[in-house]
Amino acid sequence: MNPANLSTKRRWIAELARTKPGTVLFSLHHVIDLEWMKEAYRLTRKDGATGIDGTTAAEYEANLMANLMGLLDCIKSGRYKAPPVRRTYIPKADGTQRPLGIPTFEDKVAQRAIAMVLEAVYEQDFRSCSYGFRPGRSAHGALRELYSVITRQGQYWVLDVDIRKYFDTIPHQHLRAILDQRVTDGVIRRMIDKWLKAGVLEQGLLRHVTEGTPQGGVISPLLSNIYLHHVLDEWFETAVRPRMTKACTLVRYADDCVPRTHRRKEVRNCVRDGGRSSGAGRQGQASNHRKLRRLKAGVVSVAEKAGLDPVRYGSERRARANR
Repeated sequence: MNPANLSTKRRWIAELARTKPGTVLFSLHHVIDLEWMKEAYRLTRKDGATGIDGTTAAEYEANLMANLMGLLDCIKSGRYKAPPVRRTYIPKADGTQRPLGIPTFEDKVAQRAIAMVLEAVYEQDFRSCSYGFRPGRSAHGALRELYSVITRQGQYWVLDVDIRKYFDTIPHQHLRAILDQRVTDGVIRRMIDKWLKAGVLEQGLLRHVTEGTPQGGVISPLLSNIYLHHVLDEWFETAVRPRMTKACTLVRYADDCVPRTHRRKEVRNCVRDGGRSSGAGRQGQASNHRKLRRLKAGVVSVAEKAGLDPVRYGSERRARANR
C-alpha cells in the first residue's frame, strides 16, 4: 500500500471540491482501486459485532487480497448486493433502547471505501459548528467551543436540542435530493442507494424502509451529517443568525445541537421558529426542545474538566443547591 498515492488522491478530491463549491461532482469513483480498498479495510474496526452472515474480521482476512479484489470488482461493475443489516438494541440512559443495524464485515469495508470519497468532498462544505463523526473533531472540541463563547462572549442563554429518533427518520427522498446537489457519480450513488434499500433483518423478518440510516453502519454518520448540514447548519447561518440582534453560536454533535445567544427572548424565538421554518421542520424531522437554561461560566468549566454534559450538569448543580 502506497500512503503517498492515497494521500494524493484524497487531496485531489478535496481540492476539486474546495475550488468548485456548489458544483455537482460526477466523476469520482476512479480513485477507488485496490490500494483504496486496502486502506478501507485498514480503517474498518476489526472487533465489532458480526452481521447476518456471521463472518468475522479474522475470517475475512484469511483470504484478504482475493476478497478485496472481488469486492472492488463488484462495486465498480454494479454487481454488489448490499446485505440487510442485523437489528440489535442497546440501552439508553433514559431507560429506552437504541436500535442498531449491524452490517456484515465486507459491507463495512465497502461502506468505508465510499465514505472515504464522500468525506473528502463534504469536509470542504461542512461548517465549523459541526463536531460529530468528523476527522480531527470530537465532543471535547464541542465543549471547548461552548465554554469559550459563554466565558468570553457572554452567550449565557443555551438551548439543548435533540432531534427525536433522528437516524431512524431521515427521509431517503430528501437525502437523495441533497446528494444530487453535490455528488452524482454513478458508482457512488448506486452504492448509497443499495444501502438505503438493503433493509433490516430482525427475528428472521426482513423489513424494507423508506427512511432512516441505521446506526451501526460505517457510512450512516456521514450521511446524517450531510443531511443536517443542509437542513440545520445552513438554516441557522442563513435564516437564524441574520435575525439575531446579538452574537449567537450553534454547536452541533451529530443530532444534538446547542444554539446559544445573549438574550433569552432570541433563543425562545429560535425554539418557536425551529420546527416551522428550519429544513428539519420542513422535511419531517421533529425536535425535542429541552428546557431553556442560563449557564454560568464556572459551572461549564467544572463540567468540562469532569467530561460531563455541561447543560445537564448545570441543571443538576442548581437543583442540589436549592434543596
